Amino acid sequence: MSQKSYNNTPTVYIIPTPIGNMEDITLRAINTLKLVDVIFCEDTRVTSLLLKHLDIKKKLISSHKFNEDKNDYKLLEYLENGQNVGIVTDRGTPIISDPGYELVKVAIENNYNVVSLPGPTAFVPALTSSGLSPQPFLFYGFLNSKSSKRKKELETLQKYPETLIFYEAPHRIIETLNDMLSVLGNRKISISREISKKFEEIYRGNIKDIIDSMVDVKGELVIVVAGNDTENTYDNLTIIEHVNLYIKEGLKTMDAIKKVSKDRNLNKNDVYREYHGGES
Repeated sequence: MSQKSYNNTPTVYIIPTPIGNMEDITLRAINTLKLVDVIFCEDTRVTSLLLKHLDIKKKLISSHKFNEDKNDYKLLEYLENGQNVGIVTDRGTPIISDPGYELVKVAIENNYNVVSLPGPTAFVPALTSSGLSPQPFLFYGFLNSKSSKRKKELETLQKYPETLIFYEAPHRIIETLNDMLSVLGNRKISISREISKKFEEIYRGNIKDIIDSMVDVKGELVIVVAGNDTENTYDNLTIIEHVNLYIKEGLKTMDAIKKVSKDRNLNKNDVYREYHGGES
């Protein structure tokens, strides 16, 4: 299915909004906000302030992660009536760790045009100012809020050579960095705070060195972590030594055994028997 986005048919426009500095909004974004007939937005209060600043008046419909899947029929109703629809979030580009995906999906499934405007998004300036390898990179977004699940997510990323990019809330940053240190090791890292705002800051260094700087930090954070640049085959370790290595790093015995089985592509029970001297 091909799409011709400029054929004067009803269209859904994905419109990025400033993540901090109001001057970051593009002329095209302003003109598109004027063009659309209705705007689906994450928080009507936030979008109202933006539109007031731009002297634009539009009908706003609340569409966030808790109700987005129920707004499908509203979106289709506007499009079926020949009207153009805008999608915005509170800050940045919709769908990038923000609502918008469900609306875009249903528009495409019903053969309506979807046009995504380029514009502000936090992870790009965080990456380009990090001093870490810009490509290839992997944008992950938010890790799980629970440490146990977060560690499992990090374990799946541990061997990735790509530069890793995460979003994180200030009240979880210390726990997240400690989990990264535990799972990924003391890698080079860059943390950008309040991108494009008056008090923008960037912390660069190794994870261990930066943790103390994150105490009582405020504002939205983007974490950029160096990828894995070493390929450790563990050939120099016996299975017992390998398990003990992870136990020394703080893992419980069974967790260490599971990790060794993954590292070596071995059956977990075989590693267990080897470590416990043949016990079943």
